[in-house]
Amino acid sequence: MSSVINTTIKPFKTTAYANGKFVPVSDADLKGKWSIFFFYPADFTFVCPTELGDLADVYPELKKLGVEVYSVSTDTHFTHKAWHDASDTIKKIQYVMLGDPTHAISRNFGVLIEEEGLALRGTFVVNPEGVIKVAEIHDLGIGRDAKELLRKVQAAQYVASHPGEVCPAKWTPGAKTLAPSLDLVGKI
Repeated sequence: MSSVINTTIKPFKTTAYANGKFVPVSDADLKGKWSIFFFYPADFTFVCPTELGDLADVYPELKKLGVEVYSVSTDTHFTHKAWHDASDTIKKIQYVMLGDPTHAISRNFGVLIEEEGLALRGTFVVNPEGVIKVAEIHDLGIGRDAKELLRKVQAAQYVASHPGEVCPAKWTPGAKTLAPSLDLVGKI
């Protein structure tokens, strides 16, 4: 399996459910801003609403960082609306819910389970140039933590704006970073 890190996302066009409307979304809409693609298996399931609700709670902080969130399942935009209308947890979602009934987006990100027509739990942070900087893929039974995703976005943005610096484990904004050099080899 080859890594998608530092690859440009592939072109796509789809219909999304966002803020009570059906809207067209394509790769062109991502240019110039940070984005998160948050893949999950299906609407009306079990772990998925816990993750999407957790992400909805962190969404305002992500928006302050200039990040747009795109949740993606292989369901249609119609199913997203029905789930939004039926679930108190999903009602609080303000971010974009992409439909992927053709499976093209899930396939492009390498998260499609072909024989089931469902996406694995995949999280991708994409920079303003459309390049994937963070990729994490989970099995279906393992939920994600939106606060940790927020930290990863903050680290990716920091590294992008501070050439020559890197963020160590558990780095948070304001904490010390590292400047890799020969002097650091074997001293950490």
